[in-house]
Amino acid sequence: VERLLGERLEDGGWNCEAERGSVRSSFDTTINVLDGLLEYERATGGTDATKEARRSGEEYLLKRSLYRRLSTGEPADHKYLWLINPSRFHYHVLRGLDYFRSMSLLTGGKPDPRLGEAIEYLRSRQLEDGTWPLDRTPTGRIWFEIDDGEGKPSKWVTLGALRILDWWDQNQD
Repeated sequence: VERLLGERLEDGGWNCEAERGSVRSSFDTTINVLDGLLEYERATGGTDATKEARRSGEEYLLKRSLYRRLSTGEPADHKYLWLINPSRFHYHVLRGLDYFRSMSLLTGGKPDPRLGEAIEYLRSRQLEDGTWPLDRTPTGRIWFEIDDGEGKPSKWVTLGALRILDWWDQNQD
């Protein structure tokens, strides 16, 4: 935890390439650190420093609507809009939204309105049968198949999308 606190970049997030000179945070590294800090907080209650670091990483993502470049407003990477299972270390909008759902459930906070664009994107990806598709399966070992393949409805992506939308909808005034 101390290492993560010391590796936060000026823009509020993290980048695993910082040791090689990167001065800008990355979505991928930031979400992984946020997951870790949230679990640390869940297990120990956290500290003022870890909570502040977590909030700065969240702000990094929120300022970018979870997937946009701050400089141009364009998607930072088209892959961030893919619905992926399993996530592994990869960032994507569904993973970002699920992080904010988990954080809100832990802290009791309401969803940030800046998540709205990502929520609407998620809604737009729902198929006519009420499911969501699997866009990509990252390379690596799969212990058992849960989905029918890329481009087909995904049980796991659908579960995640429904949990996020239920959380979002229940917290709208």
